Parts: sequence; C-alpha cells; structure tokens
Amino acid sequence: MSHTVTIQVQVRDLPALIAACRRLVLGAPVPGEHALFAENVRGYAVQLKDWNYPVVFNLEEGKAAYDNYNGKWGQQKELDNLLQGYSVELAKSTMRRRGWSPIETLRPDGSILLTATAV
Repeated sequence: MSHTVTIQVQVRDLPALIAACRRLVLGAPVPGEHALFAENVRGYAVQLKDWNYPVVFNLEEGKAAYDNYNGKWGQQKELDNLLQGYSVELAKSTMRRRGWSPIETLRPDGSILLTATAV
C-alpha cells in the first residue's frame, strides 16, 4: 500500500534541524541573536552555501527569518534543500519512535521517497 503525503514545513525540532545540516554538510545551528541585512533576530542560525546572511529559525513559532535579496544574496534552492532535509529527518525520527525502520530513496527528479518497514 502506498501513501503520498504533502506537508507544509514548520521548523520546530532541533535534533531534526541538526541532522538536516549534517546531511547537507552545513555547520550546526547556532543559537542566539543574529544579524540579517536590516534587523537582528533571535533563534537558531544556519549558514547556507553562498548566502550572505544566515537563515534564522524560531523553533517556538516554527518560522524562519532570512534575507537573500530575492536570490541575489543566496539561491532559494539552498533553503529548499535544507527544508527538504529537515522534513526527511523529522519523518525518519518519527518512524523510528513508532517502531518502523525508514528506508530513504533519492529519485532522479531530486525528490525523496521514504518507505517504512516493520522492525
């Protein structure tokens, strides 16, 4: 049986965010106050590849603050990859907690198929 799930990501889980950074070979999220172009924001900062400013995640609100100047200061694809990785890591963690063994398969179009098998 197959199930397709579409999700809207709210980043709230620090271990999943750390795992997503690890899978993309990024530095670990840094807590604190961080400077964006026009303001300072509090949360966990992740520095994406070739971005001028970090993406800062407020885990309590599930929101991200960033300034990539419409792609001039960082490609949106880098953030999309991080959010995809976060979603996969969170889903795998949830599967494991419920007694399932996740199997991850990368598809040619860049999407990721997760299959849960009984342990």
